[in-house]
Amino acid sequence: MSQAGSPAKAILYAFLANFGIAVSKLAAALHTGSGSLMAEAIHSFADTCNQVLLFVGLKGSEKPADEEHPLGYGKLTYFWSFVVALILFSLGGVYSIFEGWHKYNNPEPVTGIWIGLSVLGAAIILEGLSFYGAYLEAKKMAGEQSLMEWLKTTRNAEIVVVLGEDFAAMLGLIFAFLALSLVMVTGEPLYDAFGSMVIGILLIIVAVGLVIRLQGLLVGRSAEPALRELAESIIAEKQGVARLFNMVTLHMGPKVLLAAKIQLDAHLTVDQAAHLINAIEDELKANRPEIGWCYIEIDP
Repeated sequence: MSQAGSPAKAILYAFLANFGIAVSKLAAALHTGSGSLMAEAIHSFADTCNQVLLFVGLKGSEKPADEEHPLGYGKLTYFWSFVVALILFSLGGVYSIFEGWHKYNNPEPVTGIWIGLSVLGAAIILEGLSFYGAYLEAKKMAGEQSLMEWLKTTRNAEIVVVLGEDFAAMLGLIFAFLALSLVMVTGEPLYDAFGSMVIGILLIIVAVGLVIRLQGLLVGRSAEPALRELAESIIAEKQGVARLFNMVTLHMGPKVLLAAKIQLDAHLTVDQAAHLINAIEDELKANRPEIGWCYIEIDP
């Protein structure tokens, strides 16, 4: 079973790192005239805004259910994560390619390269710390599962987005560092333009991957296999249950809706049947607290 982990902590780590990195990159980009650094600065400012949006989605999803939204606001996390992916694609990826193309057609000398390399080196360290913080939170949530297996099956949008952003940021910083290093060694500013375009392509690839992943959550995905298997086992093996016909689960953000149709032993009275259903629901929620709604229908 997954253990307690905090998406909010991962978001906070990423926000603090990205804000500091963004300001440093922008100052260095303006000083050096580097397209790669400017692309990275825009990327970091986009990531900083993204962390705010993820936090808004996380807090919004915790609002209690009301008459208009009887199943709560849990899916807000998926919506805001989807918006984040779109921002990463447009503001991060497309702008970086545009900046690189502009520098390619209008090459300008890159000055103060050591300043740019120093900022990028510090940014790699800070981004690495942010990624490590998100990694630790993901490991807690994965529990006994391997992290890769958990990432393939998890329905937690925020942590997937944060890890994806941090991974893209690390690669982008490395590409920018290599591009500036080549400019310093060769004196050819076109390497800086190529670096900016490569960063843009990388961001677009990551953004498209996130969109594909989030599409399923927005449409509606069932609970993770481990939860479904445990729920089926609890229901089918409960004394008094003759048969489990079918079971449906649906993620509503962090919480899961579970519905099942069962057949009870014929000798049970109405009171005994009601007590049994309540006992099944209590056991399901005790074993998997993320089950927020449980509806069991009796088939004669």
